[in-house]
Amino acid sequence: MIKIKAGNLNTLFQRISKFFPTLKAKLKQAGMEDKPEDFIKKTFVSAFYMTTGLVVALFLVLAKLNVLKGVLFLAVPIIFFVMFFYMIRLPDVKISKKEKEISKEIVFAGRFIIIELESGVPLYNAMLNVSKNYEVIGRYFKEITDKVDLGTSMEDALNEAVEFIPSNDFRKVLWQIINSIRTGSDVAKSLYSVMDQVTKDQMTEVNKYGKKLNPLAMFYMIVAVILPSLGITMLIILSSFIQFELSLTILLALAGFLGFVQFMFIAMVKFSRPAIEF
Repeated sequence: MIKIKAGNLNTLFQRISKFFPTLKAKLKQAGMEDKPEDFIKKTFVSAFYMTTGLVVALFLVLAKLNVLKGVLFLAVPIIFFVMFFYMIRLPDVKISKKEKEISKEIVFAGRFIIIELESGVPLYNAMLNVSKNYEVIGRYFKEITDKVDLGTSMEDALNEAVEFIPSNDFRKVLWQIINSIRTGSDVAKSLYSVMDQVTKDQMTEVNKYGKKLNPLAMFYMIVAVILPSLGITMLIILSSFIQFELSLTILLALAGFLGFVQFMFIAMVKFSRPAIEF
């Protein structure tokens, strides 16, 4: 009987995975070895535990405050689905992180390959040298050279690598190498034009980031500096007129809220910063 139920659950997770057709490719790009249905299952279980813990905590708080607790159970499905769809984006988060790590090295690694090729080093040896000198990008080139060592042609190894690389700029580099191998053209010259475009794109991102900082800095000054200082002063003055008790609990709650706002601001600035090094 247990086997039947387990089989039914596995079938359910397989059906759910069909609603996420790009999940398999994203898991591969994120470096996660799970199958789509297995990842859906793990996400489902994690969302269930998170929902249970949150509901129990809210129930205890509402019970202490003598607030309607029955309404909380109506929100259980909503909380579960929010948790599920939030946690299922884990591959996207990992892909974004890997993409930023690659962006830090792509220009330097690309120029390294060009210099190697112009010095007369074969393409295979150039990739092998990149794998030894660059930590992030080197792992991908190491996989390519390992496949070549096992008998896979250079073109096929590059085509397989393109499928699971999470960076558009890195894919452009590999596509250019593939096209040069197919046409028999000079790989170094082809890579030079690609790297020039990648460098221009990164400079554009830096300029956009610089323009974003001005409104963000103004927002920070208003919300985290001006409003708290003036707001607390006005609140203290008004509390003396309307006989409102400004307790330590309220002040601590306001301090916690301001701390949360500043934390979100720092996270926003850090997240929007382009992963580029010059």
